[in-house]
Amino acid sequence: MDACAVADPDCAAQALARQAQLTKPPGSLGALEALAVRLAALQHRPHPRVERVWISVFAADHGVAAEGVSAFPQAVTGEMVRNFAGGGAAISVLARALGATLDVVNLGTVNDPGEIAGVRRAIVAASSANFCERAAMSEAQLQAALDAGADSLRLARADGAQLYIGGEMGIANTTAATALACALLGRAPGELAGAGTGLDAAGIAHKVAVIERALALHAGAHDAREQVRRLGGFEIAALSGAFIAAAQAGVPVLVDGYIATVAALAATRLNPGVREWLLFAHRSNERGHGLLLQALDAQPLLDLGMRLGEASGAAVAVPLLRLACALHEGMATFAQAGVSERA
Repeated sequence: MDACAVADPDCAAQALARQAQLTKPPGSLGALEALAVRLAALQHRPHPRVERVWISVFAADHGVAAEGVSAFPQAVTGEMVRNFAGGGAAISVLARALGATLDVVNLGTVNDPGEIAGVRRAIVAASSANFCERAAMSEAQLQAALDAGADSLRLARADGAQLYIGGEMGIANTTAATALACALLGRAPGELAGAGTGLDAAGIAHKVAVIERALALHAGAHDAREQVRRLGGFEIAALSGAFIAAAQAGVPVLVDGYIATVAALAATRLNPGVREWLLFAHRSNERGHGLLLQALDAQPLLDLGMRLGEASGAAVAVPLLRLACALHEGMATFAQAGVSERA
C-alpha cells in the first residue's frame, strides 16, 4: 500500500507565527486558531482555504437487515438514493447551502432504482451477505468497494477539492459498523450498539444479540482487512478506501459521525499514516461514538446531538473551517492595525 502524504511543518510554523501577530490575545480564538494552523500544514500553504468541498455519499444494502435490526424497511436505501439525487435529503440541502459538490454513489441496493441523473453507479452487488451466516463480502467485493472510495477521491482531486467529506446510507449499517468497531476495538456489543434509525430498548438488545452471533462466527478474523471483509459493508469499505486515498494524495478529510468514524478507524488500521489527515466534525448521539473518538485521539468540533449520517454532521461543521481560514487570512496584525501589542 502506498505511503500517505506528510503535512508541511514549515507552513504550520508560518501559520502559527501569523496567529501570534493577529490583533487578539494569544489563543483567544481557541480551536479556530488550531484549525487554521492544522489546515495550513495539511494543505502545504500558510493561508489555507476550504472553498471547494467535495462530499461523496455511498449507498449500499446489508444482508444483516434480514435479522430485523432496523426500524425501517430495507427498501429505504434505494429510495434515499433517489431522494439524494432529487435534492430532498438533508445532505442535499446542506451541500447546496455550502456550494459543495455532492457525489452520490450507488454501490448496490436490493431495490435498485436504476439509472438516475446525479447518481454514479458502482455496483458491487445488490447487497452484502448476512454476516451472521458468512462473511459480508468476498475478497473481490471488498476490493471493489475500496476502489470505489478511491475513485471518488480521484474525482474530488480533479475537481480541485480542498476538503473531502464521506457519507453513507444503508439500512442496517449501524449494525455492521458496530460489529466492525467491536472487532477493531476488542469491545463488547453492549458498549457500542445504539438506536440507529430509532430502535427502542428491546430493539437494541436484539441488535446486540445479533452482533454477538456475528462476532462469535468471525472470531478468527484478526487483521483489519479481514475484519472489514467479514463484518463491514460496501459503503463502509468505500469510506475507508476514500480516506486512505485522500491521505495518500494529501487531501484533508472531515470525518462525519458514527459510521464514518468506524470507517476512519479501519482506514488507520489499514494504513496508520491516514490519521494525520483526519479532522472530526462532531460527536454523534449514537452510543459508542465516544469510544471510537477516544481510540482515534480525536476532538470533534461540534456536539449537536446529531445521528443522521449522510455526511450531514460534517457538512454542518464546514462553516467553522471556513471561518477559521477567513480569520487567519483577514485579520490585521498588530503592526498593520497600529494596535499596541501585549507588554
